[in-house]
Amino acid sequence: MEDIRTVRRSAESIAGRCGITAMTALALLGVPTPASAATACADVELVFARGTFEPPGIGATGVAFVDSLRSRVGGRSVDVYAVNYPASLDFATAADGIVDTSNRVRELSVSCPDTQIVLAGYSQGAAVIAYTTKDEVPAGYTLPAGITGPMAPSVADHVAAVALFGKPSNGFLQLVQRDAPPVTVGDRYLAKTIDLCVSQDPVCSPAGSDHEAHSRYAVNGMVGEAAAFAAERLS
Repeated sequence: MEDIRTVRRSAESIAGRCGITAMTALALLGVPTPASAATACADVELVFARGTFEPPGIGATGVAFVDSLRSRVGGRSVDVYAVNYPASLDFATAADGIVDTSNRVRELSVSCPDTQIVLAGYSQGAAVIAYTTKDEVPAGYTLPAGITGPMAPSVADHVAAVALFGKPSNGFLQLVQRDAPPVTVGDRYLAKTIDLCVSQDPVCSPAGSDHEAHSRYAVNGMVGEAAAFAAERLS
């Protein structure tokens, strides 16, 4: 007992000198920490990528979607992860979102294997999510820095549903990034994906001409449709 107290005092001393928590110091010293100190795993985690120019977070569509999803999953806990990427007009930086999304999904599949993952995104964020699900790299396409290839097939088993809002069409994509590969969903994720597009939205619909339509996903009922789709697959 005295040895343990001595180790704990050493941990507290390390923490004070290094500006870290005593719990972290205990871990560094190889001392088991209480189970309550471990990060709890949610029943469901929503990984959401916001649209262009939206501030960091999940944006209006993401907020509406998670609110609707939570109302449909009973007492199950739902955590939210906001994909970290610029969401700017420089579409090439969408690669940062792909890296962040794939890293988060891989991490969850290992650290919280029983957590069901819902992937979702709006506008450019929908492209980020779709790219993350790809099964293979298009022939002749050079991967951006930080991306080594598709996620392992086993990771798909941890993803319960994918929801895409206003995903850029290939025609629209050519206007903003001519060398970008088509935005498609990988085969392992197709059956659990809902891909929603307002017919008047020129970003996702070749026939669309109403630019305001692209900003209505949070209020036009489609988040509810997607939440119902995801909740069914979570059950």
